[in-house]
Amino acid sequence: MKLLIKNGHVIDPVNGLNNISNIWIDGSKIVGVGKKPNGFIKSREMDASGLVVCPGFVDIGTHLREPGLEYKGTIASEATAAAAAGFTTLCCTPNTTPVIDTPAVVELINQRARDVPVRIKCIGALTAGLQGKVLAEMHALKAIGCVGVSNGGNAIKDTAVFRNALEYAATLGLTVFLRPEDHWLAAEGLIHEGLISTKKGLAGIPASAELVDLAKSIILIEQTGARAHFQCLSVARSKHYLLQGRKRGLPITSDISISHASLCDEDILDFDTNFHVRPPLRSRSDRRSLVASVAKGDIDVITAHHEPHDRDSKVTTFASSSPGISSLDTFLPLILSLVEKGEISLMKAIDSISIQPALALGQKHNGISKGAVADLCCFDPKKEWLVTARTMKSLGKNSPFINQVMKGKVMSTIVAGKLVYSEKVHQ
Repeated sequence: MKLLIKNGHVIDPVNGLNNISNIWIDGSKIVGVGKKPNGFIKSREMDASGLVVCPGFVDIGTHLREPGLEYKGTIASEATAAAAAGFTTLCCTPNTTPVIDTPAVVELINQRARDVPVRIKCIGALTAGLQGKVLAEMHALKAIGCVGVSNGGNAIKDTAVFRNALEYAATLGLTVFLRPEDHWLAAEGLIHEGLISTKKGLAGIPASAELVDLAKSIILIEQTGARAHFQCLSVARSKHYLLQGRKRGLPITSDISISHASLCDEDILDFDTNFHVRPPLRSRSDRRSLVASVAKGDIDVITAHHEPHDRDSKVTTFASSSPGISSLDTFLPLILSLVEKGEISLMKAIDSISIQPALALGQKHNGISKGAVADLCCFDPKKEWLVTARTMKSLGKNSPFINQVMKGKVMSTIVAGKLVYSEKVHQ
């Protein structure tokens, strides 16, 4: 298909584009930006007047739930929600059932993902069964296409095993995705340790739980030469450890979730389990500082950290509920809210949700340029809509933003030149 996207406000951090322009697509590739390519005869035209056109979003930590937990979400349901949210690529976390620790599980996911609207890539397990005892067959996982390895939210309590895992990953050139949290300090904690946890009588998780594990990991990364990406940072002081590591030349990147960029512990209403997330929502100053770190480039990525749950997992006590927020549907408007509040520029925000995630995976991204793969998102930054269980496309409805009016709506998503989602786009 030869597609012309005309009159869109094109924003591309890679090539510094920030103007009204046209994009010409032939098959899976962009063949021109601005000027019409010689001999181009369009077969379809999309009027993007009033819309922002940018690189498609990439998420590097999505819980797809399938196989094994299809009552929470399926590859098909969450990929459909992702396309409607502007995502063109999702990286599936390894904590499925069975765990993504063998090529057979990767092949199963690949088969079920063949007909979904977005790309699905697998992050393999760092240890067998995510048990933290025996190393997974990382060589086989890389050979079948895993983009990295992770132990999910499961702690590797034995530091020797952790060091060996980093060494193995380093020899293979695999990125290790780490979520820093000291198992013993976090213990049975539920929310950020502070004034709010005291008032609510809920066990707290101290900031030191993240900082101690982060420091240990950086020391071992330096020793082993592993390439690492730290996921879901929640504490402002974590930035200093990252910067110290980078000054020593360590190949480390990092992200914060959109939940931690948008919410803090003061936002927790009563004992609403939709605010139960791991790591916990931290202080207001932590939230502001983390977003500022992304704006400065000290933290690279803002991720959805999408964790869909079934109703029963949340309709219980705070302590008994499963942590996690279904965040794909509300991702874009929350990003735009940060922009509207002046906490981050639109250019940098788009960079953090499209270009930087790809780079963290070790993949080159050419943005919106001639010859680049046509992975694009077109959104209306002014369109308002009401978040309800019916308007959310994810199977998981566990969102603290239910019944809130959001501003910003994806109007179309294009993956490799194919229109995979469209909502009242001018033709």
